[in-house]
Amino acid sequence: MDFHGIIPYLVSPVGADGRVLEAPLRRLVEALIGQGVHGLSPLGSTGEAAYLSFEQRLEIVRIVVEQAAGRVPVIPGVAAYSTGQAARQAQAFARAGADGLVAILQVMFPLPRAGLLGFYRDLAHATPLPLVIYTNPGLYGADLPLDVVEELSAEPTIAYIKDASGNTGRIQSLINRCGARLKVFSASAHLPAVVFQLGGVGWMAGPACIIPRQCVALYDLCQAGRWAEAYALQARLWPVNELFQKHGMAAFIKAALNAQGYAVGDPIPPQQPLGDMGGEIERVLRACG
Repeated sequence: MDFHGIIPYLVSPVGADGRVLEAPLRRLVEALIGQGVHGLSPLGSTGEAAYLSFEQRLEIVRIVVEQAAGRVPVIPGVAAYSTGQAARQAQAFARAGADGLVAILQVMFPLPRAGLLGFYRDLAHATPLPLVIYTNPGLYGADLPLDVVEELSAEPTIAYIKDASGNTGRIQSLINRCGARLKVFSASAHLPAVVFQLGGVGWMAGPACIIPRQCVALYDLCQAGRWAEAYALQARLWPVNELFQKHGMAAFIKAALNAQGYAVGDPIPPQQPLGDMGGEIERVLRACG
């Protein structure tokens, strides 16, 4: 299956009792598909996966897969400190019907090159599903040197990378080194239009949960080579990304979705919900059109 386009990182609606809020999650999935997104990625950083049990993660994947019903690919995040925990998640999500996996290595102790290679290779061999490598050293503590990524791109199922380094030159280096073996997704740390112009295939990010139609329009403009219009639209949408970075990612996206009527609840403790922002969220969303 070819992954491309706008793939929102979904929030994880969980009640105070720990139960997954199924109805709001299904409604959000349905709305996003209706507005033209090209895939769905539960259990990413916006999905607060680090705060969820294995059972909660599996329930969220089950609901999203069931509601998507094959209309768009579902690519859940697999995040763990140990290879064994990551493989267990990957195999369970594959059985639940996932179409691919976003591979997230969490690090407590420094890892040598062999440890980095081993984690992703073992995960690639745990299921036949295509893998998206997600590098976000500021959030998960692990970065992958370019030579490690290049070596991993030789694995048949490691087909994509989402780089959240914020270093656009690194993306160009990845494309130069790996070519067609490893397709690149933009993260919220980058200007997606720049990544598209460099040859990136899509944008995986939390803000697409709350402005999906506009994000799809941005992708379409880039695919058509209408760069002046694309950059003008991106400039209008960028304040959403600024608030996303400023206000704790999941906390902001949940607050914005609640304001849009989705009732996804609060961020999972010990995170705190956003207080009164004086209508800032509503103003920014209105400005997006």
